[in-house]
Amino acid sequence: MSVLTRDEAQLRAQLLDVHRYTVELDLTTGDETFDSRTVIRFTARSAGDTFVELKPAELRTVTLDGQPLDPESLADGRLPLENLTAGEHELRVDTAMRYSRTGEGMHRFTDPSDGEAYVYTQMFMDDVQRVFAAFDQPDLKAVFEVSVRAPEGWTVLANGVTEQRADGVWEAAPTPLISTYLVAVAAGPWHSVRTEHRGLPFGIHCRRSLAPYLDTDADEIFEVTRACFDRYHEEFEEPYPFDSYDQAFVPEFNAGAMENPGLVTFRDEFVYRSAVTDTERQTRAMVIAHEMAHMWFGDLVTLKWWDDIWLNESFAEYMGYQTIAEATRFTDPWTEFAVTRKAWGYDADQRPTTHPVAPENVDDTASALLNFDGISYAKGASALRQLAVWLGEKDFLAGINTHFARHKFGNATLADFIDSLASATDRDVPGWADSWLRTTGVDTLTPRIASADSTFTLAVDRTGSRPHRLTAGLYDRDVADEGHLVLRERHELDVPQSDPQPLGRRPALLLLNDGDLTYAKVRFDADSFEALRAGLSGLPDPLTRAVVWNALRDAVRDGELPPAAYLETARAHLPRETDLAIVQGVLAFSSGQIADQYLSARERPAALSTLTSLCRDLLRRTEDGDHPGLRLIAVRHLIGVAAHPDTIAAWLADGTVPGGPEIDPELRWRILARLAVLGATDEATIAAELERDPSATGREGAARCRAALPDPEAKRAAWEAMFTGDDLSNYLFTATAQGFWQPEQADLVREYVPRFYPDAVAVSARRGPAIAQAAARWAFPVHAVDAENVALGEACLRDADPTPALRRTLADRLDDLSRALRVRGGQETPGEPHETREAQGA
Repeated sequence: MSVLTRDEAQLRAQLLDVHRYTVELDLTTGDETFDSRTVIRFTARSAGDTFVELKPAELRTVTLDGQPLDPESLADGRLPLENLTAGEHELRVDTAMRYSRTGEGMHRFTDPSDGEAYVYTQMFMDDVQRVFAAFDQPDLKAVFEVSVRAPEGWTVLANGVTEQRADGVWEAAPTPLISTYLVAVAAGPWHSVRTEHRGLPFGIHCRRSLAPYLDTDADEIFEVTRACFDRYHEEFEEPYPFDSYDQAFVPEFNAGAMENPGLVTFRDEFVYRSAVTDTERQTRAMVIAHEMAHMWFGDLVTLKWWDDIWLNESFAEYMGYQTIAEATRFTDPWTEFAVTRKAWGYDADQRPTTHPVAPENVDDTASALLNFDGISYAKGASALRQLAVWLGEKDFLAGINTHFARHKFGNATLADFIDSLASATDRDVPGWADSWLRTTGVDTLTPRIASADSTFTLAVDRTGSRPHRLTAGLYDRDVADEGHLVLRERHELDVPQSDPQPLGRRPALLLLNDGDLTYAKVRFDADSFEALRAGLSGLPDPLTRAVVWNALRDAVRDGELPPAAYLETARAHLPRETDLAIVQGVLAFSSGQIADQYLSARERPAALSTLTSLCRDLLRRTEDGDHPGLRLIAVRHLIGVAAHPDTIAAWLADGTVPGGPEIDPELRWRILARLAVLGATDEATIAAELERDPSATGREGAARCRAALPDPEAKRAAWEAMFTGDDLSNYLFTATAQGFWQPEQADLVREYVPRFYPDAVAVSARRGPAIAQAAARWAFPVHAVDAENVALGEACLRDADPTPALRRTLADRLDDLSRALRVRGGQETPGEPHETREAQGA
């Protein structure tokens, strides 16, 4: 299939003015296809040729202004419209379209719990063509009138309020001007909970089998939704621009959520079947706030072309965290951002595939899809947080409101956004944008403390080019408790500095970027590092501790701190940590990267033993029942690092951890997966567990467990399911891949390492971007940390012509693998950075 280029989009936008789509969908025609009839009314400003995008199972008829066009002219997803005359036109298209099993286009899912079917759309980037014919680019906005014929007993949701007509067809209210990728439909026998707020209908929806769990959390979801809605109306002068606000939790969704105006779709893992931590509830709240922010930034004002993805995602990411901090019970979300999201951004920004927050060279939609990463989300949000500090919140919001007023229901560019911000301040916003949004990489800030005349001064050495406004925290040892560090004061700094900053007496710890207001790696002077080794857990503020843990993580990844030293620090301080996001983040890095990648097979058992002891300390600390979230994290991670099956097998048999928690479905599958890795369960036990939990999550758990069994036949079956057959949905593919590679089974799966590359290329070409990304992310042989694996991957990039989605994710995985080799102290891997970039086509 061809992809749309920027040049093609610009030419088409100059030629066309699209007014209205009338879309009729019939979902009663079977399980494989649905009918789609589209009428597009548009104006050609001059005579010329263009095309409409369409990817049908069958193209029945096409007429332009009443005259038939040849369906055989459709090629590579494009239907040519030749010799258009200037003036009004009407295009009619009648097709059968194919349901998706990969979360792209119109996804169809049958719930194994009760046999009910559900469908929903994910039109993002260029997938509207899988549902109806369209001039598919973000700057050709139009009004959409959508009607849907659905099976009896189904409810149809859409961008506007829907009503069922006398003939049984559901009709949605016409939308305001929106982009094609934002059109949404979700249909099925939904369980719905409805309310009203500020005169608008609000609804939340899920599969019927999840109804009890949604009902349990409905009050919390609505409370967060109302609080965010009210907060945005305090900050934004433009009112909410649509007629309703529905939130549908849908199955097998590829993203976290999608900002369809009036109908936000979420992955239905956010409807919790099992116990979760308060940090996980906070994450759900942040996603709700993030998607609601898009109603203004993305939906009301939309990017003109995909080079400005950051205008959507960075803004929503920043506003999501800021809004839940200001408007909900979750008052410290920036700690989780620092530990989880920011680390995602730092990692992405240090790979050879890095790109500016606002790149200038996004030539086509395939290239644009690759930029939905930690840079467009976390780095961009960090840049906006820094901008708000630099401008001041008042001027920052004034500029944003100017932007909404100037471009509502239209499209805008980076230049438009910068111009709106500049109108609210006398600061050099274009210069700031050039420094922060057009550059790549992570700056590193290192303190330099000097003494003069019995007083100390601070200068900051910067590796990089960006200006930073930040704070430096000065901490002294607590005279009553040497294990605690007490904040003396915070100094505001601008880097680069004109003069060193006076400090007074030397602090025990000097922490740059205390408060995490900028985006940079920070280092410690020798005395500060020693103070941290004794007093990290005694730092009074969780966000301060998060900055320190991030700095230690960066030092490990950069080869400046031995992985064992990080584990020692975690062993000493994590049992006293109170913030759940920090505990979760440190344990995840310790097990997933240090134990599984950065340490050799010989060193790994000792690391697992250390992590097991750490988790047991956390369990002992939480025996009183006052810290259920912390205890749940400890249980999950103890299961994951268990080197022997006895303890966790006893938990599974008893149905509980002594002292709690009960072993709910999520924990049961987690234990069974680890027992499978250790060879302490079998197919019969997995089948019995699936009979006990026949849900969609149960099917994924069973697939993960079966792929993890240390049995050659189980591995062969899993591999064939992923790479030979095309029956696995996107979620079942991922679950199978997650089970397949295990460090404990390196010898058993060694033969599959060289097979991965040609098989991944083939399945990506057959099944498209979603499976390509799943293959590279989850089915990649991440535990084969050796030069041979890197060489195989580089040869694949160079010679095998992988699809863009596979190429990008594979290049990232290989760079991570090379970093792991360097951390292990191995020799440089084949290929200098510039050669890797060439291989990626960057």
